[in-house]
Amino acid sequence: MRSTFRRAFAGAVVACGFLVVGGAAGGTLDTVKERGALNCGVSQGLAGFSIADDKGAWSGFDVDFCRAVAAATLGDANKVHFVPLSADARFDALKSKQVDLLSRNSTWTMGREADLGLLFAGVNYYDGQGFLVPKSKHVDGAMDLNDAKVCVQTGTTSVPNAVDFFATNHVKVETIELKTLPEVEQAYASGRCDVLTTDVSQLYAIRTTLAKPDDHVILPDVISKEPLGPVVRQDDVTWFNIVKWVNFALINAEELGVSSATAADALASKKPEVMRLVGAEGDFGKQLGLAPTWAVDAVKASGNYGEIYERNVGTKSKLGIPRGLNGLWSTGGILYAPPIR
Repeated sequence: MRSTFRRAFAGAVVACGFLVVGGAAGGTLDTVKERGALNCGVSQGLAGFSIADDKGAWSGFDVDFCRAVAAATLGDANKVHFVPLSADARFDALKSKQVDLLSRNSTWTMGREADLGLLFAGVNYYDGQGFLVPKSKHVDGAMDLNDAKVCVQTGTTSVPNAVDFFATNHVKVETIELKTLPEVEQAYASGRCDVLTTDVSQLYAIRTTLAKPDDHVILPDVISKEPLGPVVRQDDVTWFNIVKWVNFALINAEELGVSSATAADALASKKPEVMRLVGAEGDFGKQLGLAPTWAVDAVKASGNYGEIYERNVGTKSKLGIPRGLNGLWSTGGILYAPPIR
């Protein structure tokens, strides 16, 4: 009777589109270890998040997350192959196993999980859609955009969000959809459109690329919720848990005061929460198929969440984005990670 139930349960799980990988390791983790590198999907170039310099060296918020996962799984943050992907191609590349992980400013939606067979491994950046306009237009808010030409990138949630917002508020605009972000940026910079709409974080990045950044303003209106996070396939629960808990570990590390500079000292800590984070207590790494020091290895490689944020997009970076919602729950933000215990 018991074996019959187990067979029925397994069949139900597969029918729902999930392949549960048993044990501590398997599937994607084994593939990554055998390959000796993590294939990580990133953007084709977005300042502060994922961008390559003229020597091909990648940097950014999303890039640092890839390196943290590589450090946790392979013990080496440099064992990453960055795969630049367009908005249209990103999810197909993940589904076809061209990449093991998508770390590419992607919004978590129900449709993307239910329709595409993907899983978002938590949120690592709370964003929202906004509008960039020239100061010379003397626009105070999105409700003043009547008769404006609005540029937006196809294949993103920005398109339906903009359509819904303007229709609901009876604001008449001409929407110009372009395939790639560089095309959108060029159309805006050349004056082909009066407004550029996308996630606020991207607007900060785009503004830095303009000839005179101070001549452009990001309007105060935020018209959507855009929870951004890393994405994996639904066919490997073990890999999903690894990516999810690396995300949580970086947040917990900031809350516990464990940084890239203090990681070595943290290994000798007697605080129970820190001991579990660094692998001195419990078998949490083993349960994921990883080394006991998986979490602290990730922090050593990329820093804790706060370090990653401030270095790439924070107020002292070129983008200058305040922490806001992306602050810890204990400091006025909404970042909150389950404990390692």
